[in-house]
Amino acid sequence: MKEINIGGFIIKPGTEQKIELPVAKLYTDVNISLPIQVFRSKKDGPTIFISAAVHGDELNGIEIIRRLMSQNKFKITRGTVIAVPMVNVYGVANQSRYMPDRRDLNRSFPGSSKGSLAARIAHTFLNEIVKHCDYGIDLHTGAIHRSNLPQIRADLSCEKTKELALAFGVSVVLNSNIIDGSLRESAVANNTKVLLYEAGEALRFDELSIRAGMKGVTNVLNNLGMIKKSVKKKTTQPYIANSSGWLRANASGFVSQKITLGDKVTKGDTLAEIGSPYGKIIDVVQAPRSGILIGMQNIPLVQEGEAMFHVAYFSEADDEIAEHIEITQEQLLPEN
Repeated sequence: MKEINIGGFIIKPGTEQKIELPVAKLYTDVNISLPIQVFRSKKDGPTIFISAAVHGDELNGIEIIRRLMSQNKFKITRGTVIAVPMVNVYGVANQSRYMPDRRDLNRSFPGSSKGSLAARIAHTFLNEIVKHCDYGIDLHTGAIHRSNLPQIRADLSCEKTKELALAFGVSVVLNSNIIDGSLRESAVANNTKVLLYEAGEALRFDELSIRAGMKGVTNVLNNLGMIKKSVKKKTTQPYIANSSGWLRANASGFVSQKITLGDKVTKGDTLAEIGSPYGKIIDVVQAPRSGILIGMQNIPLVQEGEAMFHVAYFSEADDEIAEHIEITQEQLLPEN
């Protein structure tokens, strides 16, 4: 195995190293650095990055990485793991999705060494981290006031990516197009196969989402032969959704929701009622087709045209998928 050079820090095979990689300075002349922890085996194998908080208010991924890295039993038997718990350090410090210039870091890749602040950090992350990696897992949550059911999004036209997406072990895998300017787009251009994990809500820890993420990352490392772990044989494969869509409000008002994440929806079902301040129901949100609810707005106020419910559409029976999601969630939650 060769040495890895990350920003001038040399990491040799068989070593573990924490790195503070400078990316910019504050007005006060204080350096802002990316926290990185590298685990290397003496035995050759794949290199994978695990990243979180590309959006600075998405905290579940930070906790997933923190818990994994703090386990005494976390040992790499082959290859290299590069863990980056906070990519958008500015956003985490300010509890904000965006960079200080209001740019979305996940729309700023591949970036530039002479561009905006977001472009410079994107360029640094891509060239100092992603270029070393065969694989990547990028951890996300829903946006502010929105929650996502634990799910994997990936380009399933790539057989190895599909294999890892199914190995991750959450109930729903969404065949997702790559978004321009995203980390995933630039990683794929680097021939790095990436899974995007979505679960929970911004600025909140969600225990189910954290546990599902920890288990999923461990499952992927096991699939790649990078750790020794006894994985129970799955009785049911995750379900693949080849399409999904957001349902929007046709009126502005107060929301009374009739459904929760993971529920089956049937064509014509009422998912929410929208009422006036005087108690009158002025509109209802109905399902245009059957599917499973994988994302939703949490705030009980809505403006006309606002996205409220994200529904995934499957070829399998929705009842079977909903039951599988419920069982999976029960297995992840701690016993009373």
